[in-house]
Amino acid sequence: MSDTADTDAAPSDEAAGGTQAAPRFSIRAQYIKDYSFENPNAPGSLAPSDEKPAINVNVDVGAKPLGGVNYETQLRVTAEAKRGDMILFVVELLYGATISAEHFPAERVEPLCLVEVPRIIFPFARRLIAEATREGGFAPLLIDPVNFAVLYRRKLEARAAEQEGSEAAV
Repeated sequence: MSDTADTDAAPSDEAAGGTQAAPRFSIRAQYIKDYSFENPNAPGSLAPSDEKPAINVNVDVGAKPLGGVNYETQLRVTAEAKRGDMILFVVELLYGATISAEHFPAERVEPLCLVEVPRIIFPFARRLIAEATREGGFAPLLIDPVNFAVLYRRKLEARAAEQEGSEAAV
């Protein structure tokens, strides 16, 4: 798949005389749904130290239908930095995108919303996290790229395990 999200210019199979239009999607909007930065122990947390902070970053993705061919993808990023028992900072971001997915088979919509769209919007969320930590008095937190296909496979495996567990309980 190309790096561009808007494929409205792609010719459809219908135009070529086929019976089914080619799948296409476009990102209609990107937005911050929730964004917070906490530096609860400032100014003590900003004091120089030889001890490197422990930084824990979590990334999660969710999606929901908005009606018709429209969907919302939500990318949740949380990061917490500690030095010993002292919390240095906590940053939380819920970043969203609405998309239009035309002519997609039902089985391809979920991977589109949970893999492709997050791959496209992640750099914007990453930049917001880096800016928040920099503006909070710390070095910018540059989150490593995320393999959203691996996250999606884990979700599928967890869903399958949950279904097996509920079937075994019956």
